[in-house]
Amino acid sequence: MTITISAFYKFVAIDDPAGLKERLAARGCALGLRGTILIAHEGINATISGTSDAMTEFLAALRSDARFQNLVSKESLNPEHPFRRFKVKVRPEIVTFGQPDLDPAANAGTYVKPEDWNALIQDPSVVVVDTRNFYEFGIGTFEGAIDPQTATFRDFPNFVSKALDPARDRKLAMFCTGGIRCEKATAYLRSQGFEDVYHLEGGILKYLEVVPREQSLWRGECFIFDKRIALEHGVTPGDYSQCPRCGYPVRRSTEAVEANDVCSSCATRASKPAASAR
Repeated sequence: MTITISAFYKFVAIDDPAGLKERLAARGCALGLRGTILIAHEGINATISGTSDAMTEFLAALRSDARFQNLVSKESLNPEHPFRRFKVKVRPEIVTFGQPDLDPAANAGTYVKPEDWNALIQDPSVVVVDTRNFYEFGIGTFEGAIDPQTATFRDFPNFVSKALDPARDRKLAMFCTGGIRCEKATAYLRSQGFEDVYHLEGGILKYLEVVPREQSLWRGECFIFDKRIALEHGVTPGDYSQCPRCGYPVRRSTEAVEANDVCSSCATRASKPAASAR
């Protein structure tokens, strides 16, 4: 059996997140879906899996709500479910950033389609910023992109204050896995005085889906938050597993330690003698 995996989000005002949670939970459970849907007053964010028919039915029902009529789903196929169960949760934010006054639905940057992304980031006047965390950047990113060296998305405003200047960095191009972090990041940059701000529509996942490998400026693999760990061109599983100790991605062919499959950093720490008690 082939499983369809759908990733989608939308920043839109939701007056009754708890009510929407109950409706989506009932429909998803009835269809045998797995994965997680997050709902907040600011919108919806999900990565879910199910049979093709179940996914089609669920998305059709969701889009029948006028608020989600133009919802874009980024889809890939897998031989099995990458999730164990189905969860629908109400949260303060659909992606945690810690800037409650932002309104990405109204103030996000300019979308750039994947087909036009290469031309933008090859422009020497453009500063290209990866909005993801250091371990995501470490296994794959676009040529010439800046690593913000963040551990969580909450750290991004601190990176902006230290590394970027609206008087110097006049044109910025941002990207992330599926697009959601970029919507908040570009809205934040605009609130800080950056005017010419762009972001990759559909994120890295859509780029890997539609841009041929031979034309691609992507290097490496794209980390994702499920048991597939990372995807490559064609949105197919790549060459990474997950360290069971620290949770970071490890390349199966080179970094994994065969005895216990932990990453090289964890293996090094484990091999050191314990400090003497004093």
